[in-house]
Amino acid sequence: MTNSTVPGGNPLLNVGFRIPFDQIRPEHAEGAVDTLLAVTSEKLEALAGAQERGFENFMLDLDTLTEQLDTVNTIVRHLNSVMSSDEWKAAVEAIIPKTSEFYTQLSLHPGLWQALKTFADSEHVQTLDPVQARHLKLTIDEFRRQGADLPEDKKTRLLEVNTRLAQVTNTFSKNVLDATTAYELYVPSERLAGVPQRVLDATRRDAESKGKDGHRLTLHQPVITPVLTYADDRELRRELWEAQLMVGQQEGRDNRPLVREILQLRREQAELLGFRNFADYVLEDRMAGSGENALKFERDLDARTRPAYERENAELEAYYRAHAGADAPDLQPWDGAYWAEKQRQEKFDFDEEALRPYFPMPRVLSGLFEICNRVFGITVTETQAPGWHPEVQYYDIHDEAGVHIASFYTDWFPRDSKRAGAWMNAFVTGGPRENGVEPHLGLMCGNMTAPSGDTPSLLSVREVETVFHEFGHLLHHAMSRVPVRSLSGTQVPWDFVELPSQIMENWVMEREALDLFAAHYQTGEKLPQDLYDRLRAAQNYRAANTAMRQYSFGLTDLSLHVEYDPNSEADPITVAREIMGTFTAHPLPENYAQVAQFGHLFSSPVGYGAGYYSYKWAEVLDADAFSRFAREGIFNRETGRTYVDTILSRGNSDDPAQLYRDFMGRDPDADALLRRSGLLES
Repeated sequence: MTNSTVPGGNPLLNVGFRIPFDQIRPEHAEGAVDTLLAVTSEKLEALAGAQERGFENFMLDLDTLTEQLDTVNTIVRHLNSVMSSDEWKAAVEAIIPKTSEFYTQLSLHPGLWQALKTFADSEHVQTLDPVQARHLKLTIDEFRRQGADLPEDKKTRLLEVNTRLAQVTNTFSKNVLDATTAYELYVPSERLAGVPQRVLDATRRDAESKGKDGHRLTLHQPVITPVLTYADDRELRRELWEAQLMVGQQEGRDNRPLVREILQLRREQAELLGFRNFADYVLEDRMAGSGENALKFERDLDARTRPAYERENAELEAYYRAHAGADAPDLQPWDGAYWAEKQRQEKFDFDEEALRPYFPMPRVLSGLFEICNRVFGITVTETQAPGWHPEVQYYDIHDEAGVHIASFYTDWFPRDSKRAGAWMNAFVTGGPRENGVEPHLGLMCGNMTAPSGDTPSLLSVREVETVFHEFGHLLHHAMSRVPVRSLSGTQVPWDFVELPSQIMENWVMEREALDLFAAHYQTGEKLPQDLYDRLRAAQNYRAANTAMRQYSFGLTDLSLHVEYDPNSEADPITVAREIMGTFTAHPLPENYAQVAQFGHLFSSPVGYGAGYYSYKWAEVLDADAFSRFAREGIFNRETGRTYVDTILSRGNSDDPAQLYRDFMGRDPDADALLRRSGLLES
């Protein structure tokens, strides 16, 4: 993105490629957005009234119309998610109504819509190449989907709905972050018996940093997950589980009423645009096609997995009774992970904690980059750029010809001011230009196990998979060679976007790949073969429970957006709890309200709403697609080159189903995922 020509000392108005994160403050946000809204509005009117309309001076201008505004909006929201404060929250809340109104009015602009239809009817369309023709078609489809053909009264109402939806989903997200950040529990060492030493050290140092004795426990995943998995103190596990349960339903941060309002607004939005429900609206241009198709996909997986799921739960119950005694209390949700880990250790003589010393974060990253060099021909080099926090690192990516194709930031460790989870995002979309190639710019963020004292960040195998996953998304952005910005990189249907990320996780379990990075952080010893063998043997341990957890999220999402009537008397929290209850081995309490903290679904106007099934949909694709690498060689450069040429570089320049066929030579094998997970019923 070229620097703005808008004058002034606001760093958000002079972003360029290297974003001046060391200069950007919350007070810059609203002024920059106001300026860019005015500039973009002028460009919009000029574009709508242009007399000469060719692809370059109309469609490409339309494609880049909001580029600077999008980038600034992304930066502001990003900083609120990684360095949140009252000032950043206020900055985001100030710009949401303005940007939401502008983006809605853009899609409803009668002059621009008429200009677009006029261009589509002109002789210019005869000269368009396939990518340009797809851009035109998808742009017209999207204008219609956003309400361009609606009568004025419905356009007015749609604007109100979209603006309110942006505000209420932001409040939902803020409540989750605030509640997560607010929680802390100080406990003495004796209450943490069974918990790995690295967690004891980290939580003790955290307490010391707050001037307290004992150990500081929080709801961040690197703390709560090992406590629920290893702590012998059942009451402590219960206390933490119930504290996590209350996120999203505390006074002043209660998201439960917001869930119904979001569902109502989405249903109204869909109906205004001519769809039966929100799922049909968002899935119309995705691979699933409709809410009913996505529901059928999830329910089919549920039915085929449930026999194995019930077997696993019966085995765990028997194991628990054999060790805890016939008179022991019934298993509760805060017991499942603890007893499952004991069963796994006994069954496979395998404790995942034994792997951590072999997965120091710096080596994991260097191994990941080496794998990508061998398979995809890229070189990743750490360099310097201003960051938003001292832990932020910055890297350049060059292709085989030495061309700088992308740069990216990483921010891997938890902070009280940072939202949970792991994610990739795009700041700048580059790609082929008349004068060569402009680089892309992106980021990867996470909440991994942090360094502690002299001990580096030592990752679990799941955290290693997460790093590989997010880098898969980043590669999709970084290696895009699509000249049209809105068709570039990860701008693909959401049930296809997880393929490039999830396929990367497969390399984590391959011995040849592990040998590039799995080495003891103190001795340099490679991962011992017997430990690797036990890892592979335990790989599908309780695979059905892992799968059913994902189905529960996907089916709850789809049921709320397809079958539930948000204007009925039925409580969406109760509906969600009843659905999720069919996917848990232990009864859920009456106050269970996981959807009130389900940011994937409710922390943005669309997000993964009606789209959580995409993870499983793409898992089918990735399990099948990796079979080609497994067959031809996991470091086979020709296979990697084909994968880049057919999928990674293509963005949304063709139908995703066709891109998949271009790589595999056929449609997906629907049984691939169940086969990989050991769940395929004979």
